[in-house]
Amino acid sequence: MSDAADFIDLALQRESSWLRAEEMQARLGGSASGTGLTFYGASVGAVRGTLRDALRRYTELAHDDITALSSELWDVPVFERRLAAIVLLQSSLTLLTNTDLTRVEGFFRSAALRELVDPLAVDVVGPMITGLDVLARVRADSVLDRWVQDPDPWLRRAALLSPLRALRSGAGDWDRFVRHARMVLAEAPDGGVAGEAAVHVRSVLATHRPELEFG
Repeated sequence: MSDAADFIDLALQRESSWLRAEEMQARLGGSASGTGLTFYGASVGAVRGTLRDALRRYTELAHDDITALSSELWDVPVFERRLAAIVLLQSSLTLLTNTDLTRVEGFFRSAALRELVDPLAVDVVGPMITGLDVLARVRADSVLDRWVQDPDPWLRRAALLSPLRALRSGAGDWDRFVRHARMVLAEAPDGGVAGEAAVHVRSVLATHRPELEFG
């Protein structure tokens, strides 16, 4: 493990609580069955604080260091480590580009948990794509077009959730979202984790942008 990964892991373990770990296991463990996911019992605030401390300590981290560190954290199936990987990427959005979607796709495929998939899609993938230049954004959009047709429901969920922040703020490509949502709902009219995401985005936008019509 790198020094930065070791620092983060030890800090998370110091913030652990066996009572919180048991509660998280009871609340989330069933949803993540089959992933081997375990819990330290550190709070979300502790995870965010740990990442702030790590980035202050390791100020020299460049793009390749950040992405490699995110993989180091994610590769050990501990909820707080994976959440730390998401916070790390969220804190480094200006360094990310469309080619990093390949790595993030692997995270989605192994996450199998709303509490990991949703912030990774909404707080990392969406804002990262919004900040890309025109050519890189076209390439990133083609990745989302592929994700929404993938058999993995968590990848389809990610594709639908990623434009939420942009759409809610008055930007984003509403027509693209509608096409993606219709595609998913046609295959899963009874819901599922992907269809659930389409319904959620429509519900949020019904409040924030009621002028948008799903048709």
